[in-house]
Amino acid sequence: MKRVNINKLEEFIGQKVLVQGWVSQFRELKKFSFLILRERTGYCQIFIPSGITKSLHPESVIEIVGYVKEEKQSRYNGVEIVAESINIISEAHTLPFPINREEEIPPFNTLNIYRPLTLRKEKERCIFKIQSEIIYAYREYLRNNGFTEIQSTKMSKAGLESGAEMFEVEYFGEKMYLTQSPQFYKQMMVGVYERVYEIGKVYRAEGSNTNKHLTEFTGFEFEMGFIESVEEIMQMEENIFEHIFEHLNKFCINELQYLGVELKFNKIPRIEYSEAVNIIKKEYGITYEKIGLNTEAERLISEYIFNKTGSEFVFITKYPLSERPFYAMPSKEEGCSETFELLYKGMEITSGGQRIHNYEQLVNAIKEKGLNPESFESYLMPFKFGMPPHGGMGIGLERVLKQMLLLNSAEEASLIPRTKEKFIH
Repeated sequence: MKRVNINKLEEFIGQKVLVQGWVSQFRELKKFSFLILRERTGYCQIFIPSGITKSLHPESVIEIVGYVKEEKQSRYNGVEIVAESINIISEAHTLPFPINREEEIPPFNTLNIYRPLTLRKEKERCIFKIQSEIIYAYREYLRNNGFTEIQSTKMSKAGLESGAEMFEVEYFGEKMYLTQSPQFYKQMMVGVYERVYEIGKVYRAEGSNTNKHLTEFTGFEFEMGFIESVEEIMQMEENIFEHIFEHLNKFCINELQYLGVELKFNKIPRIEYSEAVNIIKKEYGITYEKIGLNTEAERLISEYIFNKTGSEFVFITKYPLSERPFYAMPSKEEGCSETFELLYKGMEITSGGQRIHNYEQLVNAIKEKGLNPESFESYLMPFKFGMPPHGGMGIGLERVLKQMLLLNSAEEASLIPRTKEKFIH
């Protein structure tokens, strides 16, 4: 017999079918037993009559042949299978912790040790289904708006980003580094396709060990040419998130309900960095001596904007030029840059901005940062041969998912978490 998926069982009422999956729950009684089967399309209730009952361990892989019947009291699409035969394909050992009871949650370190098993839990299944759909929607929107997907190398001879250490690797006797960002390659490809995007791993050897840091995370990046201002970059990102939210509300209804998350999207407010600092000082009585918004400042300004506008997002624009990378475009306002960060529920999830596209201006900007242009020869090369005004941004996928689903840390949004302190798999 050919396997029938659980989500199609309503089409087979009164017919004999073969179903396969994992034992999610098993309850053995004197005269009969009940079983809940799980597979990729959902769950199904199985009634096992006396005579064919056998002991089944949770998470064992089994196949069942039986008749589909309508059962209005069933929680699973109003159908039930009356088993005729059961075959154990792969028997599971005793589980280290329950899979199907969220109220019995072991410490995260234990969950991480047993990560392949942990990912079978309903919460994790929901998290990574939503993650998958975010990736799909991001790719879909950019493809529909003239962007070409690229895949850049994850090894380089030097880094472009400041403030983040790099992982050193040996490459056939030569010293190389895992890339902190595909920035160079995105800009290079603007000279080829004008609009490009990438979904790929990013590596940051930062010493931070917080609920938002991962040493390996998934970066959503895009770069677009022939822009008139940085506003075009922010508007593109706003459109992307609006599309992602619409997509999730359509295709992840059950997962969002299970996690108790309601997604609403409003137009994203924009405020300048200096205004944000003044709001925090005026409203909360806190003065920041250092340049840049710390974690507390991000939380406070997000709280203020949400109370004023109802938006869970806010763009902070015109960051001090001194705090931005050398390729950031200076603003007309003295000491400011045409850059931004996007905060979501009190946490920075995006940095971006307009880039310098003029070769001589870029060389001078490198020198002003106290750097040697010769060290950036490969980066500078495309700018010698004509580059349009352009800009882009990078999104940390795990941070987005953490904030969206109210998770405790970015680790929970990473399939195999990599942090400063934990390296289990």
